[in-house]
Amino acid sequence: MLALLAAFVVACLLFLSKPCARDMRLFLATLFQQFALSLLGFLAGLRLLGGVAAASTASKTMPLMPSFKRKRAAATVENVEDATAAATEPSVLDLPELAIDCILERLPPAELRSMGAVCRSMRERCRGDHLWERHMSEKWGRVLGRTARDEWRAHLASASESGGAGSVSGGGSKRRRWLAALSCVCPVVSWMRPRPDCGKSSGPALDDSIMSWYLSMESGKFWFPAQVYNREHGHVGFMMSCYDAELSYDYHTDSFRARYPPHGRRTVVLEDGVQWDRIRAPPVDTLAHDLHASDCLHELRPGDHIEIQWRRNKEFPYGWWYGVVGHLESCDGNEHFCRCHLSDIVLLEFNQYTPGSRWRQALVNRKDHREEGNEGDGFYGGIRKLRSKDDISKWRQLWPTDILE
Repeated sequence: MLALLAAFVVACLLFLSKPCARDMRLFLATLFQQFALSLLGFLAGLRLLGGVAAASTASKTMPLMPSFKRKRAAATVENVEDATAAATEPSVLDLPELAIDCILERLPPAELRSMGAVCRSMRERCRGDHLWERHMSEKWGRVLGRTARDEWRAHLASASESGGAGSVSGGGSKRRRWLAALSCVCPVVSWMRPRPDCGKSSGPALDDSIMSWYLSMESGKFWFPAQVYNREHGHVGFMMSCYDAELSYDYHTDSFRARYPPHGRRTVVLEDGVQWDRIRAPPVDTLAHDLHASDCLHELRPGDHIEIQWRRNKEFPYGWWYGVVGHLESCDGNEHFCRCHLSDIVLLEFNQYTPGSRWRQALVNRKDHREEGNEGDGFYGGIRKLRSKDDISKWRQLWPTDILE
């Protein structure tokens, strides 16, 4: 204690005799902190010794009254009896392992999460991926694809990097140490508690468990990539199309908020109230600005259902548009004599538009198909053949009531 005081005085003399350098200021600040902590520890020791002496004196001069001793003994007996009764009550943890797993497998997500708050053992059990895989698949499986899984991993990595900074944790540790030292001298200080994360509310910790992914989806904090049918509330310019977007779930309305990427002069477009039936997981891994590699051109025949990439100009992202393969003009449409599948040209029809519309038909080359089009009619990209009856039925459900111009 005296050595620290002497060093502090010498440092002050050096500080007055030399120019104020940055290293000297840092040295003085560190020395002052150590001196202050030592002083607080010294005062706390004196207070502790004084308290012990006072307590021993009081115990000699003021013995406990017999009635108080009897009450305390009676209270102790009651506590022992309560503890014995509680120990004899049956617990879920007393059941066999298989029985506990069967119970947990039948709980819905909300009750499974509540069960995990009972004790440490149940918390570990209720976080098992085998319990949450079914809930994840049943609720989110139809809107999540491989790109959403990749985005979740990237989200975890970003959260881990941002949460690993040492400046915040180091500052909080120093503040807790000062509060602990001051509380030894002044008990009122012990009531002060540093707010976690600089006062921000901290939600459940993120990890690579399926439960964490489920809860992040449920809370709407995780924006996941998917595709939206008839974007922007069914705007006439996007009827019978499906565009990439980032979505966030709204628990209160059981719907989604869509965030479409900017294109051209348009900024980010937001759409609220997107229903479940207008969302799908991306069927292919092709990005919105990339040309899809068509692998079905050689097998396309009249009557096949297809989706084709189309964009207004080079700055726009692609959207997937529904159409069917039609008969060429040289064919009479008789299926027994049709030779359209042998031609290098494929006729695509978009029957949601009126006959004569420039959007009604498009021709693509079967053998050498690349992006085709112009600034006036737009650009046609890759083609994928619809092989699932569910995909075809979905487009028919979205068919407009009125023919588009």
